[in-house]
Amino acid sequence: MIKEISSTQNPTIKILVALQDKARERRKSGEFLIEGVREINLALQAGFELTRILFCYAIANAEELQLLQSKLDKNVAQIAITEEVYKKIAYRSGTEGIVASAKAKQNQLTDLLLPKNPLILIAEAPEKPGNIGALLRTADAAGVDAFILANPRTDLYNPNIIRSSVGGVFTMQIATGETEEVLTFLKEKNISIYAAILQEAISYEKQDFTGSTAIVMGTEADGLSEEWRKQSTQNIIIPMQGKIDSMNVSVAASILIFEARRQRGFKE
Repeated sequence: MIKEISSTQNPTIKILVALQDKARERRKSGEFLIEGVREINLALQAGFELTRILFCYAIANAEELQLLQSKLDKNVAQIAITEEVYKKIAYRSGTEGIVASAKAKQNQLTDLLLPKNPLILIAEAPEKPGNIGALLRTADAAGVDAFILANPRTDLYNPNIIRSSVGGVFTMQIATGETEEVLTFLKEKNISIYAAILQEAISYEKQDFTGSTAIVMGTEADGLSEEWRKQSTQNIIIPMQGKIDSMNVSVAASILIFEARRQRGFKE
C-alpha cells in the first residue's frame, strides 16, 4: 500500500531531514538516506535493508520507479511525496526524484571476507567526506578487496560520502576501527603494511606489492600517526618533481593502489 505525504512538517519527513543533516541522528537510529536510482540499486545488490522508499511522481522516471519497486521487500514502506517535500529531504539537486532510508551496517573488521592474497586500502582519520568518497571510487576502480577507515572522524553514511563515492560505499567491503585495532587485525592476518609516509621510506616503484598488501594513507594536513611509521612493513613515498611537497590524498592513493594492481595483473 502506498502512503502519501504532502507536508514538509510531517513527522516522518522531519525524521528523514534529521537523518540527512545530523550524524548524531544517524548513529542514534541506525539508519541513513540513499538518494538516486543507481545508488539505491547498488545498496540493494549489496544486501542493505531498506526501510522506506519515497518518490515524487512528477520527477521520477515511471519505468525506473516500477522496476525498483519490483525489487523491494514487502516490509519496505512506500511513500509518494510532492515536489516540495522531495526538495526538503533531497541532498542533491537534479536527482531522479527517489530517496530511500536504509539500515546501516556495523562495518566490523571481523566481518571482512578476504581472499588468500588480499589488497587493502586504508585511510587514517580522513576528515573530508569528499576525500573519503574519492578514495572509495579509487578502491572500487582498482578492485581492492577491502577499504578500511582507521580512527574515522566522520560517519561512513554521511550523504556527501555517498554522493562523492557515486555509490562506492555500497560496492566495497568496508570496515572501521581504531588504529591499534586495525594494526592488530593486519598482523593477525599476516598482511604487509605499506605506509605512505616520508620517514625511512623508499620509492613506491621499488616496492613489491604482490603479496598480501595493505596500503595506508594519512591526511593531507597531518599525514599518518606515529604508530604506522613504527609498525609498518615498509614506508613508501611518491617522489615529487615540483615545488609543492604534497598532493591530494585520493590522487596519491590512486597512484599507489594502481601500481599494486599493475604488479598483480589487472582482472579481466
